[in-house]
Amino acid sequence: MAYRHLDIDEPATGVLRCTMSNPPRHTLVAAEVAELAAFAARAEARQDVRVVVFAGGGEGVFIRHYEVGELAATSERRQAPDVAASEAGAALHPLNRLTLTLQQAHFVTIAAMNGNAAGGGLEFALGCDLRLLADGDYRIGLPETGVGIIPGAGGTQRFARLLGVAKALELILHGTLLTPTAAHRLGLVHALLPEETFAADALDYARRLADRSPIALAAAKAAIYQGAEGGLEAGLRIEQTLFGRCMASRDAAVAMRSVLNGETWEWQGR
Repeated sequence: MAYRHLDIDEPATGVLRCTMSNPPRHTLVAAEVAELAAFAARAEARQDVRVVVFAGGGEGVFIRHYEVGELAATSERRQAPDVAASEAGAALHPLNRLTLTLQQAHFVTIAAMNGNAAGGGLEFALGCDLRLLADGDYRIGLPETGVGIIPGAGGTQRFARLLGVAKALELILHGTLLTPTAAHRLGLVHALLPEETFAADALDYARRLADRSPIALAAAKAAIYQGAEGGLEAGLRIEQTLFGRCMASRDAAVAMRSVLNGETWEWQGR
């Protein structure tokens, strides 16, 4: 499939890299979200994919923010009472559907944030499993209250879950843009990588993940996300079920016996 906004390559076994580009501003637009959804579906259909890395194609920009022109047009359309009423209970926005798809995917997703990301750009990154950020003169945050709206693609929900309600309120109400150091200290990003070697270091990070058991990666991801939605006992049952699936795999049997025998093994994904 040909994409306008995405460049897909496979830099290592089990790793797909999706470079997003919308010059000159590198904002996120509806057409790009649709392409990302199509790409995610194609990646999900490939059982050999273990890790997907999303990178920004702009110099010093991951995704600047969601395109304000599209948001303004939507706001203007909703000034009509009949339109506002008809859209009040509308289905999830495509960007929300995309991030839920990525959360439920069997592969691990990494937002390799090579620069600035705000609003919908950061919300997309928050929808990935792991976030890496270049340690440069960049800013990330959710500044939507400055233009009369709130984060609309998961920002309020994921900030609250990641940081707690009090910190989410402070950052979103003020529209705070964070330095890489501050974002890392809060836990919004998992690692800061040197700006000069960011692309190579992010790929190395992905390779190390892809070297692990594909069955275990998918099961661990599912157990954590599904378990976090309910109580402890329900989570333990989910974990137990997924643990059982791992134990029943040929990969687990061979890997554990190989460790005992001091032998090497290769993952077969079964």
